Amino acid sequence: MRFPQQFLDELKARLRPSDVIGKTVKLRRQGREYAGLSPFVKEKTPSFFVNDDKGFYHCFSTAKHGDIINFLQETEKLSFTEAVERLAAEAGMALPERSPQHAAQDRARSSLTDLLEQAAAWFEAQLHRPAGEGARAYLDKRQIPATELATFRVGYAPPDRTALKDYLVAKGAAQADLLTAGLLVEPAAGGRPIDRFNDRIIFPILDARGRVVSFAGRALSPKARAKYLNGPDSPVFSKGKVLYGAPQARALLATSDRPLVVVEGYFDVIACYRAGIPSAAPMGTALTVDQMAIAWRLHPEPVLCFDGDDAGRRAARRAIDAALPLIGPGQSFRFADLQGKDADEIYRTEGPQPLLRQISLASPFAEALFVRERDRQPLDTPEARAGLAQRLRGLAKGISDPDLALAYAEDLKSRLDALLGRGNSKPARGEGPGVAATPLNAVRNAAHQRINPFHAAVAVAALNYPAWAAPYDEALARLGFVNDRLAPLADALVAALADGVDADTLTARIDAGGLRPLTAAATASAQMVRVPFLDAKEALATRKAVWASAYETLIELGDAQAALQALRQVAVTASSLAAGKEIRQRVHLLERRISALDFAGRDNAIG
Repeated sequence: MRFPQQFLDELKARLRPSDVIGKTVKLRRQGREYAGLSPFVKEKTPSFFVNDDKGFYHCFSTAKHGDIINFLQETEKLSFTEAVERLAAEAGMALPERSPQHAAQDRARSSLTDLLEQAAAWFEAQLHRPAGEGARAYLDKRQIPATELATFRVGYAPPDRTALKDYLVAKGAAQADLLTAGLLVEPAAGGRPIDRFNDRIIFPILDARGRVVSFAGRALSPKARAKYLNGPDSPVFSKGKVLYGAPQARALLATSDRPLVVVEGYFDVIACYRAGIPSAAPMGTALTVDQMAIAWRLHPEPVLCFDGDDAGRRAARRAIDAALPLIGPGQSFRFADLQGKDADEIYRTEGPQPLLRQISLASPFAEALFVRERDRQPLDTPEARAGLAQRLRGLAKGISDPDLALAYAEDLKSRLDALLGRGNSKPARGEGPGVAATPLNAVRNAAHQRINPFHAAVAVAALNYPAWAAPYDEALARLGFVNDRLAPLADALVAALADGVDADTLTARIDAGGLRPLTAAATASAQMVRVPFLDAKEALATRKAVWASAYETLIELGDAQAALQALRQVAVTASSLAAGKEIRQRVHLLERRISALDFAGRDNAIG
């Protein structure tokens, strides 16, 4: 059977050679490799080595060398097809249908990657031409030297809406292929296709083999509707199955004993690289199971280093839920807290050492899980404390590996006992268990705030119709529904969109996650406003359009609130009276803008 190269690449990405070969050969870790006795000849001194990062084994006694497919062919005398079928079953992958079209599809994909490579070279050239002066000035401001720009092949898309199209068509490219590759987009108002990226810093996205498969663009104009724009999924690119910066991280990991660090943004990846830290990013969306598999292939315990803002904390919560069933001995995550900053900011303002120090303080997975559950609500009643104990037991049972599940149950119980003063330490007389000893009381009032009805209505509609929210996956990951009470529902929706599940499956996940009471509270709040997108009598297309308008207003509202918070922090440290006055005026204008947006959103929704 002729297997598409894309299928074989994904199969190898899902399985670590040490796991597959370790079932036959007893392996012992030596640095970044594993060593064992050769399975091909009898020997007393290990001469057989497995390298997960490079995806191969090598036997010095026999000079045999290959990947996991070759290994099964050599040791079990399987045919190529039999070896692939065995490994596909182990990886949980469905085999591609036997079809004479596979060869044609491979040729088509190769043609697309050739076009994308030409586009990447063109973007790089534009950055160093007169049209790229503004982009170069922006990158200089971000303190990125030419060496790193070259390493990551950073480029620039000029404002001309057909410059790339004209260039590639003149070189013989078909317009239909440019659309398929995601380089062009058809205007909503109709007309000829135009370049997808205009006046943006361009970051090429590479696959595991180092081929350009897509692009991301950072807008230079503050008036751009989206600060970051990703290329669409295509025959050669699936956003949830690629990590930006993975090839560069692999090169660093080959010569470093530092762990892989998963960050949020493109500039964060480049900053980490400059500090000698192997890193990769999931391109603005929730970390998917496929991306976790890529990260684990690079390192057994990557550090998740999301931004310190609300969006970053939501991303960390989602990563915990997605990874929990998958962790096992030699396969887990750690979590780094950057104290409200991102990796790029720390590197630019403080240098590499503070960034390295923060990453070195990363918490184990069990600690991050416990803290998340502990901080969900105050523990000032027996019911709340019993609820925490019940949740922790349920989470431990959710781990697939039975030995690790047992170890987690014991670890989480021990942490809970320490928190509540059980065992050797007892709370002081007159103090309830966990009341004075934890920071939960600081957020007690926030936990009981009423859910904003307009925000709740938008959330309920999105849960009922996840497809409506699909175009806004990045905004959902960053802002949720702009309401802290609704954050767990936004997290569940983002995870569902990443996994491609329907509304019924999403509802089952919400129930399994103990979020049914929150859904009921949101539904009750939503009933306090009249919104067409929740009215079953309205046409579905009308409901979808009104919901989209309402959520876009919420996005503007969330961004404005974040800007206001940042501006207020600046106002506190204003160096002069004049500066302070100017900042206060800007604060006042933003406050008015937020009020107007809130009103506009309700008006659009109710309209």
